[in-house]
Amino acid sequence: MRRVVFNQKGGVGKSSITCNLAAISASRGEPTLVIDLDPQGNTTHYLTGQAAESLDDSMFDFFQQSLTLGGGRKTLADLVQPTPYDNLYVLAAHPELESLEAKLESRYKIYKLREALMELSEVYAQIWIDTPPALNFFSRSALIAAERCLIPFDCDAFSRQALYSLQESIEELKMDHNENLAVEGIVVNQFNAQARLPRQLIDELQEEGHPVLPVHLSSSVKMRESHQVSKPLIHYVPKHKLTSQFAELFESINA
Repeated sequence: MRRVVFNQKGGVGKSSITCNLAAISASRGEPTLVIDLDPQGNTTHYLTGQAAESLDDSMFDFFQQSLTLGGGRKTLADLVQPTPYDNLYVLAAHPELESLEAKLESRYKIYKLREALMELSEVYAQIWIDTPPALNFFSRSALIAAERCLIPFDCDAFSRQALYSLQESIEELKMDHNENLAVEGIVVNQFNAQARLPRQLIDELQEEGHPVLPVHLSSSVKMRESHQVSKPLIHYVPKHKLTSQFAELFESINA
């Protein structure tokens, strides 16, 4: 299964959701690959403990190769990096990804990722793709390459308006480029069960027919701590409430 975690709004927990669900997948014995397409490289650092620019191989190499001819080319599989965790691997981001975007766009390399991931799908049971907080070349490439899309949502009015626009963009891309793409669900993140507004927003979205997933992720300092030590929650605090919520969320989408 190839999944992309995407929202055009920043700060909604894309990288945290991607990494923690992937880590749970790997902890259950499934060969799992995470692809970091965000030049900021937060996912890469979270899973490896290293800055993206310090790694020898990255998604920059993959996309740069697509712009050039000649031998000595590495496949996407050659660029995969191990992590400290069994069954969990990463294709790293790199800050220079941004420098390639205009060339990739103009030369219509939008399908290159999908072509490469079709082969890797035979190796990895689950592939998770983290994206930049923008509908740009890299996020569109991910949506074209994926089978399912998860949309993080952080329960405020601005996020709600952005959600409507985002769903329209995904539907248009689906019609034009990837008829197999489905929005698997909206992931409510940083949920405060004691506050009235989050519950109200969720109820209204459900009444409107939006696919809000049944497990809501609480806000917790443990998430920030896990970022600091570069350890997904299943390895950092396996018995914590938020870790259990991630496990329940993983089970709900893999039932």
